[in-house]
Formats: sequence, C-alpha cells, structure tokens
Amino acid sequence: MNELKIHDIKGLVEVPDYSLYLLIALVFLGITLFVVLLYILYRFYKKKKQSQRKQWYEKLKALDLSDAKKSAYAITRYGRLLASTKKEEEFIDQIITELEGNKYKKEVDPIKKETIAKFQTFMEAIDV
Repeated sequence: MNELKIHDIKGLVEVPDYSLYLLIALVFLGITLFVVLLYILYRFYKKKKQSQRKQWYEKLKALDLSDAKKSAYAITRYGRLLASTKKEEEFIDQIITELEGNKYKKEVDPIKKETIAKFQTFMEAIDV
C-alpha cells in the first residue's frame, strides 16, 4: 500500500509570500505620513498664532487714546493676550488697574499721562 502512486496529485509547490514585507512597508509609510501631517499642522498653527499676535500688536499700536473708554477696553483685551512673560503680565495688570476708572461709566475722564507713558513702555517691551 505504501508503494501506490497517484499521478493526479501534484507535490507541494513553494509560493513566494511578500505579505510581511508589504505590512512593514505600509506601517512605515503610515507612520511617515502621520509625522509629516503633524509637522504641517504644527507649522500652520505656529504661523497663525504669530500672525495673530502681530494683528493684536497692530491694533494696540493704532489705538486712538483720545477715546478713553474704547481705549481702556482695547488695552485690557489685547494687552492680556499679548503679555507672554511674568513681567509683562504684571506690567499690563498694573496698567489695567489704572484704567479701571475709565471703564463701566457713561462719562469717563481722559486717560492719565502716566498711564499712557506706562502703556507706551509696555508696547516697546512686547516682542512680536
């Protein structure tokens, strides 16, 4: 019985299998695309943030200090957004405290010259 030969059944044939290499290549390609996408998003966000800071700075620079009420609100809003270091935050908080009298009233007094001088110093200190 061991010597019975069947001619219809062929022997095993080795089939080349590249699936492991394809998997490794796809994983590598996926990781590479993911890293590139993160880098592009980081650059876009960083550029947008810098341009936003520049816009805030330009708004404060072009501010008309003769209108005390609007100026006080604008300095409060954009000054807090622009202050990035601890020293700048303390400085703008001091300016905002002095401007409290120019907000929340129907009729306000003009901004004091000392406050304007402090604001100008703050604008020079900001790094945009």
